[in-house]
Amino acid sequence: MAAQPSKEIPAAEAVQLATLASYQEGSIVSRVLVGRQTGTVTLFAFDEGQGLSEHTAPFDALAHVLEGEAEIAVSGKPLRTRSGEMVLMPAHQPHAVKAVTRFKMLLTMIRS
Repeated sequence: MAAQPSKEIPAAEAVQLATLASYQEGSIVSRVLVGRQTGTVTLFAFDEGQGLSEHTAPFDALAHVLEGEAEIAVSGKPLRTRSGEMVLMPAHQPHAVKAVTRFKMLLTMIRS
């Protein structure tokens, strides 16, 4: 079996999710926690006002807000999301993300 890249979380160990990516002023920080051919799990930390402009992806993605508040727009429909809420961004539909406050999200990309 191949070794995991060092930035991935260790297998069979409990980790404090929110501590795996720190906020940086004026930036978006991301860290791939699990990367496989079948999908990825990435933790993001957005500083207030930062965002990802509208784009599409060839796969479904599930955005789970861990802390703070974001506006996630899917096909032009803005969704105000807060800690504990999730949004499914369907494949091939335009979507964008903007930090209303500093926020962290776990993004699960499903490649199928």
